[in-house]
Amino acid sequence: MGIQNSEGGLYVCMNTFLAFGREHVERHFRKTGQSVYMHLKRHVREKVRGASGGALPKRRNSKIFLDLDTDDDLNSDDYEYEDEAKLVIFPDHYEIALPNIEELPALVTIACDAVLSSKSPYRKQDPDTWENELPVSKYANNLTQLDNGVRIPPSGWKCARCDLRENLWLNLTDGSVLCGKWFFDSSGGNGHALEHYRDMGYPLAVKLGTITPDGADVYSFQEEEPVLDPHLAKHLAHFGIDMLHMHGTENGLRDNDIKPRVSEWEVIQETGTKLKPMYGPGYTGLKNLGNSCYLSSVMQAIFSIPEFQRAYVGNLPRIFDYSPLDPTQDFNTQMTKLGHGLLSGQYSKPPVKSELIEQVMKEEHKPQQNGISPRMFKAFVSKSHPEFSSNRQQDAQEFFLHLVNLVERNRIGSENPSDVFRFLVEERIQCCQTRKVRYTERVDYLMQLPVAMEAATNKDELIAYELTRREAEANRRPLPEVVRAKIPFSACLQAFSEPENVDDFWSSALQAKSAGVKTSRFASFPEYLVVQIKKFTFGLDWVPKKFDVSIDMPDLLDINHLRARGLQPGEEELPDISPPIVIPDDSKDRLMNQFIDPSDIDESSVMQLAEMGFPLEACRKAVYFTGNMGAEVAFNWIIVHMEEPDFAEPLTMPGYGGAASAGASVFGATGLDNQPPEEIVAIITSMGFHRNQAIQALRATNNNLERALDWIFSHPEFEEDSDFVIEMENNANANIISEAKPEGPRVKDGSGMYELFAFISHMGTSTMSGHYVCHIKKEGRWVIYNDHKVCASERPPKDLGYMYFYRRIPS
Repeated sequence: MGIQNSEGGLYVCMNTFLAFGREHVERHFRKTGQSVYMHLKRHVREKVRGASGGALPKRRNSKIFLDLDTDDDLNSDDYEYEDEAKLVIFPDHYEIALPNIEELPALVTIACDAVLSSKSPYRKQDPDTWENELPVSKYANNLTQLDNGVRIPPSGWKCARCDLRENLWLNLTDGSVLCGKWFFDSSGGNGHALEHYRDMGYPLAVKLGTITPDGADVYSFQEEEPVLDPHLAKHLAHFGIDMLHMHGTENGLRDNDIKPRVSEWEVIQETGTKLKPMYGPGYTGLKNLGNSCYLSSVMQAIFSIPEFQRAYVGNLPRIFDYSPLDPTQDFNTQMTKLGHGLLSGQYSKPPVKSELIEQVMKEEHKPQQNGISPRMFKAFVSKSHPEFSSNRQQDAQEFFLHLVNLVERNRIGSENPSDVFRFLVEERIQCCQTRKVRYTERVDYLMQLPVAMEAATNKDELIAYELTRREAEANRRPLPEVVRAKIPFSACLQAFSEPENVDDFWSSALQAKSAGVKTSRFASFPEYLVVQIKKFTFGLDWVPKKFDVSIDMPDLLDINHLRARGLQPGEEELPDISPPIVIPDDSKDRLMNQFIDPSDIDESSVMQLAEMGFPLEACRKAVYFTGNMGAEVAFNWIIVHMEEPDFAEPLTMPGYGGAASAGASVFGATGLDNQPPEEIVAIITSMGFHRNQAIQALRATNNNLERALDWIFSHPEFEEDSDFVIEMENNANANIISEAKPEGPRVKDGSGMYELFAFISHMGTSTMSGHYVCHIKKEGRWVIYNDHKVCASERPPKDLGYMYFYRRIPS
């Protein structure tokens, strides 16, 4: 978790340069046979006091040579650091102090010096550096903007030259909205924005959908790279997009440094109350890496669920033993590592009695809760994702779905902990012309509740506040204290179940698009219900708005009345006739009529579609049947097929003997349930090794025959664990069989009675800024998780949450 947080320091393998704590280095030695490690340890001591009682004058510390972040809570004039390095030879633990030019060969000395002088890999992830990587466009200061009366609405955009509705770019000279073509964010299109530049010469364009109070993605066609536009607010205002009054983050400030709504920040963080720190297993915080609180809050809630604890932390020895040679690139290893850090209690220990007495005598508070750093976990789960890989604030709900997607793709055996969130939604659409109905089912992972503002119980108070606020603004007087709308939860639940108008519904009875009315109900109830309050929207002036509301969320939730009922007596179903498939006019059309190998499905395209809210199985089918032509083409396939009865069912591929696994097998992941090629297994077994040994060796070495043989020779104790391998192989086979059954997606249906056990709250004006904290009910009391600080909650603000986590009450 970091050299300064580990009592035993870190051991760096001098072959792979992977680092391990003292409790795991022996496992790595047994697994790989690598015997030479560099042991790094940083000692933290209080500075020697001078005669007057103050610290001695500050001098350059020549004993610090490692490029490591110092502990923020101890980085003061009261403490000093000393780094220690030595080589350790296993299995005898023979130690050689460093530097040691006399005893070591020249190549070993060079390698040691390279490790000791290397820069931290996380320096580039420090806050503020992401934005500074982009140059300022030379066209920004004197950009010509045509006075042509163009005004851009906040939604409903479409390319002016084709039908694409995604990856759209607004030209900042004439206001043209056109599609892009493989720009820096790897999204695709037909290239009409670039064609427009070549025709007209207008250099700058901004990507619609990326505009936030903090800026937007701007591209310079002339300079052929993404750029910064320091006058972006003025350039957008020319087309009716008002950013001048937005509250954005300032350079150099983290998310929890910006407090646009003081009352909201104080209430949610329970400011003004004396909060008692909590220590021990399950009470470990996570350090804020700069706008990483969305990740911390979600992971604290996730690892409070027993199914996730058992799947990862409960399988820690097995997952660590059978992980790939580079565990930094294995999702299950990183999940297990983070879960162990949060749940073990090793990184959340109360101060000893002598330290408490010293604090009282000095009349000062010495912070004891350091938390653990999720740097490696964040780097892995966010790689290749344009938003989560940045240091900007993100939407906790979007990250939750992103994490579920990763869990789905890296299943361990037949059990998938994310199944506890899965449920089926029955959608009923009635054609307004024929009055006939169609019932379909789709998979979902959370319930989105609209905010029923019209049901506010304090409307008179809100009106009076708005009048006072406008008068204060006009006369430049201090603004009044914010009045929050009070919304009954029952009104939000009622709004969720109300019919929704559908304008472009495909009526198979008419063989044409028609108007329809859609209602949604639960076809199954999940074991854990995640409820998102839809607080965020955009106004007509493009200013992001957050509904400042208080909703009386219940501790006990009953949604049994929302159970789906299916086709009712007197209803007539629409005929099962699919709409015509419109194939794009593209040179890649030949791919449309060919099946691709399941392992070649484009993961990034699947992820983009899944994060739009479409069922994961449907996204896989869309990418597969459109020949990996990109998210936009797959999106068109989804729009055409989303009314089909099997829309959300697992992908069935010709020639692959049934449905494809919804887990790692589709994407060729190297999880425990990944089956190595049979021909390589046969080669190893022909040498006299057991089949189980061959399978596990290939899994651990990414199906490399030579490395697998080395792995077998370096793991003589493997046969002791053969029962586990047999179990995992049986689980994988059972997984394939269960996926091939026609019962549909995996769900854990049951009663619709729930109790609240956790909620995530957001402070700020937009999901792109602000701060998140999490409250979790543990051992009968509420606990607040605010980054690295974990304390007993005195007044949990259950009415101000953004995401709520409910567990089913056994009937």
